[in-house]
Amino acid sequence: MIGGKQPGAKTVPTSVSRAAGIALTKALSKDYAADNILVNTVCVGIIRSGQWERRFEAARDQYADIDAFYRDRSQQVPLRRFGLPQEVGDLVAFLASDRAAYITGTAINIDGGTSAVV
Repeated sequence: MIGGKQPGAKTVPTSVSRAAGIALTKALSKDYAADNILVNTVCVGIIRSGQWERRFEAARDQYADIDAFYRDRSQQVPLRRFGLPQEVGDLVAFLASDRAAYITGTAINIDGGTSAVV
C-alpha cells in the first residue's frame, strides 16, 4: 500500500489503485464520522509472507538459505529487515481497539521506514 503514497517506476496500475484506496479512506472517514465509524488504511511495506517465500524459491540458486535472501532483499529497508506478520497484526488490533478511538482518516505506514513521504 505504500506505493499509493510513493509510486515506483512501472507500477501505474498498482500505485493508482492504492492511491485511490487511500483517498477512499479519507472520504469515508468524513462520511461516517458522525456515526462514530472510524476508517483507516494500513500501508504495508515488505513483510515476511508466502509471497516472499515464493520469490526465494524462484531465486534459490542465488542464496544459501531464506535468511540470506531476506538479508539481501532488506537492504532497501532503513531498519534493514523485513517486517513480521505479527507486527502488522498488532497495528491492526490497535486500530480496532478503544485506544484508537480518535484516529480516523489516516493512512499509516508499516514499512520499516521505506517510504520517503510524510
